Amino acid sequence: MLEFPRWKYVLILIVVLASALYALPNLYPQDPSVQITANRGFAIDDALRARIDTALKQAGVQPKQIEVDDGTLLVRLPGLDEQTKANDALRQALGEDYLVALNLASTVPDWLGNLGARPMVQGLDLQGGVHFVLQVDQKAALDKRVEGYLEDIRVTLRDKRIRYTSVERRPNNSIVVTLAADEDAAAAQQALAQTLSSRSNAAGTLATGSGLTYQAAGQQITIGLPQAELEQIASEAIEQNLTTLRNRINEIGVAEPIIQRQGNDRVVVQLPGVQDTAEAKRLIGATATLEFRAVVEGNAADAVASGRIPPEAKVYQLRDNGGPVLLNKRVLASGDEMVNARVGVDNNGLPAVDVTLNNVAGQRMFDYTSANVGKLMSVVYIERVPTVTMVDGKEVRSVRVREEALAPTRIAGVFGKNFQTTGLEKTEAENLAKLLRAGSLAAPMDFIEERVVGPSLGKENVERGTKAVVFSFIFALAFFLVYYRMFGLITCIALLLNLVMVVAVMSLFGATMTLPGFAGLALTIAMSVDANVLINERIREELRAGVPPQAAIATGYDKASGTIFDSNMTALLAGVALYAFGTGPLKGFALTMVIGILTSVFTAVTVSRGIATLIYGGRRKIKSIAI
Repeated sequence: MLEFPRWKYVLILIVVLASALYALPNLYPQDPSVQITANRGFAIDDALRARIDTALKQAGVQPKQIEVDDGTLLVRLPGLDEQTKANDALRQALGEDYLVALNLASTVPDWLGNLGARPMVQGLDLQGGVHFVLQVDQKAALDKRVEGYLEDIRVTLRDKRIRYTSVERRPNNSIVVTLAADEDAAAAQQALAQTLSSRSNAAGTLATGSGLTYQAAGQQITIGLPQAELEQIASEAIEQNLTTLRNRINEIGVAEPIIQRQGNDRVVVQLPGVQDTAEAKRLIGATATLEFRAVVEGNAADAVASGRIPPEAKVYQLRDNGGPVLLNKRVLASGDEMVNARVGVDNNGLPAVDVTLNNVAGQRMFDYTSANVGKLMSVVYIERVPTVTMVDGKEVRSVRVREEALAPTRIAGVFGKNFQTTGLEKTEAENLAKLLRAGSLAAPMDFIEERVVGPSLGKENVERGTKAVVFSFIFALAFFLVYYRMFGLITCIALLLNLVMVVAVMSLFGATMTLPGFAGLALTIAMSVDANVLINERIREELRAGVPPQAAIATGYDKASGTIFDSNMTALLAGVALYAFGTGPLKGFALTMVIGILTSVFTAVTVSRGIATLIYGGRRKIKSIAI
């Protein structure tokens, strides 16, 4: 007897409705747009909107819509040509005060978005995306490493109670240490060599330092950085920046990004289908970080006016034009020594960043706060701000480093690895926490190229891939309708639902559809066809053996299900292996194939049987079935 549990009908209905719902956003095309985000100190207001309207009119661009969402202004445009014109005009009109970036704005209705439905992410080969080329400032990396050596030398000499008169960096990147007249230069050299050769980076691996050379002449010790050492510092800076970029892009949540080294000092970043390119650009290139320094006692304004600044102090400006402050040159902890950072609130409910340091920096902070309870300490917020100026009608890009000291706070108690940084704005705290979690850049990077990757090529790829899938689907449907008649119609419904389910699952979980993914989708249709052929031929065999029609349908499904499950599971294992060990195009192909196998088993075995039962299960006397 042909039977099908009612709970399975309920399950099929839920799956069909959910699949249709989450596949629906893919029918809404995206609008080419230009996104404008204010740099710190500037606002998104009516005056900005008036400047944008004027710039667009002068460029002859008519926008579809201008909207403000969560502190970001979005200019929606009718096409890609208008997007390019608007982008060039707005960059020139707004200058360095605002970050102008290309975007693809969603047109999915809010009610779908509130249910978590979003379009399927398309890879760089289909939708295009943003292509960045960044140049690593190797001089800054060298300066940072040498400054670290200078601080380590001073700390080592103080800890060993070796008196010195100066520690200076020379133009040839050597360091000259001048000791007091009665100090033992040999003992000092041995102590410094031991400290610098075992110097470790934030990851805990042995860093450069073992290649340094030492030469003593009287009370002077010259520490040289040979060419091999300089090249290693530059190479390590690029490698650390690559790792940090990957971590930062993971914070954004970009699917299948491309991050690779180009030459000796450049990095290529490609982000397929990025929705918020302004945020991506801000987060990728940002070098914002924190430094914790002790406050040097004394009147900073008088010291600046007289020029008598203590040798151990450096002048910083307090945030929001709060005047100068003297901070110690010694850094107690910095961004590259932080293990974790997350946004929190202070005792007054204002934004803050909860910081966790690594063991070395945590111990250093504990030692300092233990000996300086009641004294002041300040946080320096350092940001590298890109600037664009127009000279003779051409863009000239440069970088300005902005260092601001947050309001000094009194050390009320002893703390080490875990503490809180206050005095930040909400957006600033969120961005800083992301940057600190992702890691500090070993050297600043500047954007030297930014462009959208081939939208025309992506459109052509989408059209060809879609055409291939549609034609393979139509050919399969035509064959089934002619060859299997009513059961061919049932198979067509199952295949159509299978296709909708694949799109819905990939959209729901943010999977990326690439050009190889289209091949995986076509293969999925073929495997689903194979499963339905097995079922239909089993039913035919039972009918030829003289089994009654309803019993033939039930037996056909029962006997074919095991074979279908076995064959699909072996293919599933192959897909999982491809995804686990493959890269790039292989992963796109494997992901689509794995999802398609799971959905095809469900539609072939469960959905088609449910439909067949609805059609033939309630009839008492059936002499033949259309198969």
